[in-house]
Amino acid sequence: MSRIILDIETVGVDFESLEDSTKEYLLKWAETEEEEERVKESLSFYPVTGEVIAIGMLNPDSNKGAVYFQASGNMLLPFEENGIRFECGTEKEILEKFWQTIKSYDQFITFNGRAFDCPFIMIRSAVNRIKPLKDLLPNRYNSAHIDLLDQLTFYGASKRRFSLDMWCKTFGIKSPKSEGITGYDIKNLFQSGKYVDIARYCAGDLKATKELFSIWENYIKFL
Repeated sequence: MSRIILDIETVGVDFESLEDSTKEYLLKWAETEEEEERVKESLSFYPVTGEVIAIGMLNPDSNKGAVYFQASGNMLLPFEENGIRFECGTEKEILEKFWQTIKSYDQFITFNGRAFDCPFIMIRSAVNRIKPLKDLLPNRYNSAHIDLLDQLTFYGASKRRFSLDMWCKTFGIKSPKSEGITGYDIKNLFQSGKYVDIARYCAGDLKATKELFSIWENYIKFL
């Protein structure tokens, strides 16, 4: 069975660039300045107020993969590091490359992909008028999509949902957060033009997910 790990990085739109009616709608339930700020900082979590700026894939068997990422201004030439090919383009271009790559795989692996990555990809693809070439959200218990957050909470039987970083620390896996970057830094990195740093961070998430998948497959999954 051919399988692939996937992960995305996203960034929200500039809140002040939104129409007044949209701002009003988003802030409808915010009663304090602190709550308003939280709303503005959460725009990257939703495909209606954010976009995909990096999308990565890694074959856990060959340890080869790719990260497609946005880079405004002068586009960077493709390059390769540690088996990962890095290519840049617009959101539409990187999503098109993603679909062309993933369509040939039988199984894909994510961490929280069912709740975040896959719906985000589907909606942003539709915004860019790109038809999906693979069902990213099959039946929850279908092995075509292994969402490690589902597996490690035993489909919700364990109520606490820990982050990828916490699971990495639990199992002694190097976390991409150990390099000093977290998801909360992505917006500032993007605004500062540090596109390659974001792409490398995405690659780090892929490799951490691969190691976590190996733990689950070898020591938790019951055959």
